[in-house]
Formats: sequence, C-alpha cells, structure tokens
Amino acid sequence: MMALEIVLVVLGLGVAGFAASARVVRHFERGVVLRLGRVQKPPRPPGLTVIVPLVDRLRKVNVQIVTMPVPAQDGITRDNVTVRVDAVVYFRVHDPVRATVEVQDYQFAVSQVAQTSLRSIIGKSDLDELLCNRERLNEGLALMLDSPVVGWGIEIDRVEIKDVALPETMKRSMSRQAEAERERRSRIITADGEFQASQKLASAAKAMADTPTALQLRLLQTIVEVAAEKNSTLVLPFPVELLRFLDQAATGLAQRSSLPDPLPAQGSREPTSAVPASTEAPPAPESQVPLTANTRPLDRAASPPA
Repeated sequence: MMALEIVLVVLGLGVAGFAASARVVRHFERGVVLRLGRVQKPPRPPGLTVIVPLVDRLRKVNVQIVTMPVPAQDGITRDNVTVRVDAVVYFRVHDPVRATVEVQDYQFAVSQVAQTSLRSIIGKSDLDELLCNRERLNEGLALMLDSPVVGWGIEIDRVEIKDVALPETMKRSMSRQAEAERERRSRIITADGEFQASQKLASAAKAMADTPTALQLRLLQTIVEVAAEKNSTLVLPFPVELLRFLDQAATGLAQRSSLPDPLPAQGSREPTSAVPASTEAPPAPESQVPLTANTRPLDRAASPPA
C-alpha cells in the first residue's frame, strides 16, 4: 500500500509539473521564451510547447495583420490651407524576437511614428494632391513608416489616408468654383447647340428659297400641328416681306400728303375761293390802260362797283 501511494504521489507531482510547464501556442501566434532573462531562439512554433517552470517565461506575439487607425492630425499644406487628415495603417510582426526585444510596445511606437509621418506628408503636399492624388501620398507615407519600424521586426503592409477635413470657408470657395465651372460648360454647350442649329436653319432657308412651294407646305404643316392640339386660338405666321411692303406703302402715302397742291392747269375750273363772286379783280394800273381819242382814264375812286 505504501508503494502504491508513493507511485500515485509521484504521478501527481509529474502531472502537476507537466501542467505547470506546458503551454499552447495558437496558430496565429509565436512564442518567445525568456530563460533567466535571455531570449531563446528560435521562437516556439504553434502547438504544444514545454518550458522549465520557474526558469522560463513565455511571451506570445501575435503575427496577424493589425489595423491601427491614426488619429486626425491638424496641419498646414504647402499652399497655406489648414486641413485635418486621418489615416489607417496595416502592419504585421515578421520577427517576434526583435519585436519583443528591440521595442517596449511596438503598437504604440508604430502609432506615434504614423502620426509624425502624417503631419510631415501634410506639410509637403498641396491641397489638390491631398484630394486627388492620394495613391502617391499613400506610397510616400508607407515608405516613411517602413524606414524606422523595419528594425523593430515589423512590416508595413499598407497605409491609407481616410479623410481630409477642410474649413467651411474653403468648402464654400470650392463649391463656388465648381458652380462656375459647371456654368461655363453649360454656356459652351448651349452656344455650340445654337451654332449648329443656325447652320441647319440657314441650309433649310436656302432650300426653301430655291423652292417656294416648300415654304407653303411648311406653313400648312405648322397649321396642322397647331390644330391637332384642339386649341381655341390659332396663330398664323405673317410674312415679314408683306409687313415691309405695307410699311413702305404707308411711308410713301405720308410723304405725298405732306407735299403742297400743284397749280391748276389752263382752261380748268378754278376752285371756289373765299372771296364773294360779286367782287371783281382790281383794275390794272394806269400805265397798263391804253389811251385813245374817245377814251380817258377814269377816276378809280369815282368808278362805281360792278
């Protein structure tokens, strides 16, 4: 009985020791063993691993891709525009030993480097580049991040600029610029349409001038189209040439009525004057009256009226 109890105690102690020394490393992790403060290479692979109790310390390092948002950074662009830019960094640990030994907290370190690099990118870029050419800025930001973190056993997968916040005054200015550009395009399109329509109308007018019957047919077609709408009022086009003819005729009639009356022809009947019919014309002067032997000049004052 004593031997059996001893065996059971030994087995229990062995199981307890194995349980205290056994560790499980998951597939997306790597185990870094520190034995009496010294790193044991290589790192432990995924699966069941055994360490020496009270001597070894196992630190698990995640090798998955980490998505780290970069807080929004205020900066002034190269063309003196105040903006607020935020980004996101994708990185992973490719050397667990260096990520454990070289840097105290690699996630915090990557975050600080990303913020500093983002501010540097803002100061070196124009506003148009931040809004339209983000791919080149992303590549430049990834290179700036990769330089310091490569010595920490960390690999930068990619960097993306998420949003660029502009001041309200700049937004209004850009909206006015966009409206002016749209207005310019609309005016150009309208003018182009009017130019093409004028060319077509000129060709149609030339064809109708060569064939006057076509103008009459067009007039009849217009009347039919208007009458098909069941309107109570029918509007007919009036020829402009007829209006010009009537205008010229009215002008000529007005000019004729403003001229003085011509003298009556010889032998024609004189118009009735305001002088009474019984009143005769004044006698001729004495120098024009012929004198004969039987006649003498009469006193005009004494001569009776006719």
